[in-house]
Amino acid sequence: MTEQQPTATAPVADAPPMPEAPPAPAVPSVNPESQVIPESPESPESPVTPVTPVKKDRRVLRAVLRWTATVVVFAAVGASTAYGITRMERTDVPGLATEADGRWAYPAITKPPLPSGRPGPFAEENLAALHHADLRKLLLPAPAGARTDKADKALSGRNGWLATKDFLAVYGSAEDRDALAQVLKDHALRHVAARGWTTPDGTHTRIYLLQFESAQVADVLQQDYFTSYDSPEHALRGAAEVHTDEEFPAEAAVTDVRHYAYTEAKPYGAEQVRQAYLVSGDVLGLVVQSRKGGAAAIPFQQTVVLQSQLLG
Repeated sequence: MTEQQPTATAPVADAPPMPEAPPAPAVPSVNPESQVIPESPESPESPVTPVTPVKKDRRVLRAVLRWTATVVVFAAVGASTAYGITRMERTDVPGLATEADGRWAYPAITKPPLPSGRPGPFAEENLAALHHADLRKLLLPAPAGARTDKADKALSGRNGWLATKDFLAVYGSAEDRDALAQVLKDHALRHVAARGWTTPDGTHTRIYLLQFESAQVADVLQQDYFTSYDSPEHALRGAAEVHTDEEFPAEAAVTDVRHYAYTEAKPYGAEQVRQAYLVSGDVLGLVVQSRKGGAAAIPFQQTVVLQSQLLG
């Protein structure tokens, strides 16, 4: 607490006889470290009680100032750190409150480097919107605690490239598989990269990335062969009755990446299936999640958004 200093006031002497022309009163100098309380004007005959001056310990004052400055600095740093974290997307802080809202703890997501001299997919000079980064490195990594079974490991294919027939196995109808095989051949499919995993709650995730010669080709395939307004053109295995996912938030859209999300309607079979097609430049992606008893919406949305960010 700051020490209260007495008010600096000159002592009042006994009133002298009134002269014919009183001179201007002199103002005595005041020593701030040695002051006295003046006589009360109500009782001029009361004796003057001196006050013992209390000198400030300048060392204590300096210490207080130093500690105050330290507290202010730490408070400012703490506030800026908290602001930085709260301003970040929840998906940008892996594991943050995952138990509270159902999100998975993904590792830090970073885009792979581009080959020397190659532009990004949406640079002005990249007219075909090609992804020059290795498509296999654009696959979303599995979250913490996920496991890969034999079927998931098979998705890595040969040298990381999945055979077209193995991608087509995700579709339920043999007729659809045959038709799509011809479509992909006609449109010069270049590569298929895939990854899969199963989380402890039993949710099975599979991600497929298909790369073509240009963004125009990927657009045509998405519009004419894979998606429609209320349901996809071809049913996945175990998901015959699928409709647009109305729960998917519009604000989750990623710049330069279009998504078309669908979910299996009740009553579904042994598992509920959620799926989303992604279009990003020359890449057409498919994210599939299934789980016995029902596939949760939050991890599905999180997975689609993170995969979109890698492609965007």
